[in-house]
Amino acid sequence: MSPDLHPTLTRLDDLARSLAEDPGVLAVLGLGSAGQETDRFDEHSDIDFFVVVDSAATKARYVATTDWLSGFGGTPAYTFRNDPNGRKALMADGLFLEYAVFTEPELSGIPFAGARVVWSRAPLALTSHPGEAAGAFDTVDFHLGEALTNLFVGLHRELRGERLTALRFIQMYAVDHVLALVRLTAPERLSQPDVFEGTRRVERARLDEPLPLDRMCPGYGRSTEAAAAVLGWLEAHHDPDPVIAGAVRALLDGRTTDFRPGPDRRG
Repeated sequence: MSPDLHPTLTRLDDLARSLAEDPGVLAVLGLGSAGQETDRFDEHSDIDFFVVVDSAATKARYVATTDWLSGFGGTPAYTFRNDPNGRKALMADGLFLEYAVFTEPELSGIPFAGARVVWSRAPLALTSHPGEAAGAFDTVDFHLGEALTNLFVGLHRELRGERLTALRFIQMYAVDHVLALVRLTAPERLSQPDVFEGTRRVERARLDEPLPLDRMCPGYGRSTEAAAAVLGWLEAHHDPDPVIAGAVRALLDGRTTDFRPGPDRRG
């Protein structure tokens, strides 16, 4: 156990010592701020971890039951199965857990990164591989096009009165692609980027101009102004196709657009 670990995080070591008494358990791995980046762990952190076991039968037992979580010291007040491989749990003292159970062969096919071996019965062949967390297409053109078309669809839904789905398309999906653009064009400016969740620690990014997140994500009923902020950022930092950018701008200005070919139109 490292003396530099946050006191709450040392409870994962306590769990590992408890599980070591079961010969069917092979290892306990910490992930996220419980993984290699333990310096990020603070009073607001939860504990993400994997339990590696010897067989499908052992796995089934550990996924189905929660009594073994007492190894953290305390009892679970609430749990639910959020995945075929594991659960989320809230301990009675407020500690939140997210965990999955895998056999060693299964582990080789699971996307993860930055894992820390908390305890292992024998040397474990541990290879981090983030998989395709960013998506099959991960280029500037892809994310720029997605952001612009998300704005276009979202504004039409806003005009239809579908404000909730408009919020999702404009203030969530389009903004996610903005964050992907930052990741691709200025990776050295990011603070401990999360390969699975682009919104993590974006406020700490050392950009020449901070992202106007307060204007990009102002909330329900304000998606039109959010779209204007996102479009403005895209136009200032990239070179969007004038057709789709113009279509979004027309919706913002209350104008209609028509791209059908005709005698006086260009397709």
